[in-house]
Amino acid sequence: MARIAGFLTIGELARRTGLRTSALRFYEQLGLLRPATRVGGQRRYDPSAVQQLAVLALLQETGFALAELAELAADPATARARWPTLAQAKLAELDAQIRQATAAKRLLAHALACDCPQPGQCELVQAAGARRAAQQPIRQPRRVAS
Repeated sequence: MARIAGFLTIGELARRTGLRTSALRFYEQLGLLRPATRVGGQRRYDPSAVQQLAVLALLQETGFALAELAELAADPATARARWPTLAQAKLAELDAQIRQATAAKRLLAHALACDCPQPGQCELVQAAGARRAAQQPIRQPRRVAS
């Protein structure tokens, strides 16, 4: 197999990043990762792809979907103008998740400190349940990724 000095095969990039080769190919399809060149039909990546993928992973951890990131990557000329709006929306989502998690933590801490034999018998939990029941419709709670 021919090697290009300094460039990474898809397997090498996968090993360095902990991603599957299928994920790397998918990122290419989305325009999030571009191969430097092809040798004998094989993808070759610039070593900077490791850092690029680390940034993508970090943005995903903050709540950005690949589709949102691909939208930015699709048109670099307008990405700078669209980034603040997208980031502000993500901040608002994170603030809402933090409020929800804080309320859940407070409720669980009270339920643990309560002398009631079951959480459903605790007055605070019952009051929170009544508020929840008053919401229309009652939705399946979203799971927070751990």
